[in-house]
Amino acid sequence: MAGYDVSELFAMRPKSFDLIANNGSRIVVLKVISHIDSISEENARDLDQISHNLGGTPLVVGERARDAELERGAVYVRYGISAISYPTLHDYFVDGSPPLIYASPGGLYVNISGEKLRELREANNLSLGDLGQILGVSRRTVAKYEAGMGTTIDIAIRIEETFDSGVVEPIDLLTYSHHTSPDFQFPDEDIPIEPFIKELGMHVQMMSHAPFQALIRYEDHTILTGYGRSQKLSKRAGIIGNISQVTRSHAMCIMTDDQRQRRIGRTLMLGEESLLSLEEADDLLNLILN
Repeated sequence: MAGYDVSELFAMRPKSFDLIANNGSRIVVLKVISHIDSISEENARDLDQISHNLGGTPLVVGERARDAELERGAVYVRYGISAISYPTLHDYFVDGSPPLIYASPGGLYVNISGEKLRELREANNLSLGDLGQILGVSRRTVAKYEAGMGTTIDIAIRIEETFDSGVVEPIDLLTYSHHTSPDFQFPDEDIPIEPFIKELGMHVQMMSHAPFQALIRYEDHTILTGYGRSQKLSKRAGIIGNISQVTRSHAMCIMTDDQRQRRIGRTLMLGEESLLSLEEADDLLNLILN
């Protein structure tokens, strides 16, 4: 409804994400889960890494946090990743109505424009102390608001009623700073071909709980890569190819027990021995593109 291409549901377990969406300029990696507190740190790191390597934004969509339902129009954060309810997702992507509230220890808060607050205060000839008395906070707290500190919903309402002007800033769910090191490696998540891929001059980022074991980058190309026995990879090749289509990337599976080169949909199925016989990265890219 929001004009995004959406991948097929990745139903295999364990899984770090459920859907990937792309509207041509924005990629969103979504994890859909009933209780957002069940997101693990490892899962969050994987979401962060997949999003980072695809140039996208991770987002968790759920129903509950602790013992309460997620508030509509509120943003929760788990391991640095925004988590929202289904209605908030619809409001943002379909109706173009961004959330205004964020949850933090102690309650619900909003971001206010410190610059606008200062302009309104000075235009009304109020000192920091004067405004503090009106709002029921200290002079120092008002200074912090003007420096960019968030505040409670009650204080934000008092500010807007005092000046008859809006100061609350909406939250952009697609503004995200990746916080996991690009070279982060999950423990016990490696594949024997990784050193060879790196020798070809390609960058390899290992994944955990994704349908593909690695993301390979070379120049401006991204290759979603599976590795393992052909029977297992044959089941994953379709979803890997579908995700590559949505993300405008490439799909490849390296088989350890089958040397017959073929394709399953968009996904190149390549034997491990054939891969190791290549001399340059462009040779691999040509196999994928042709």
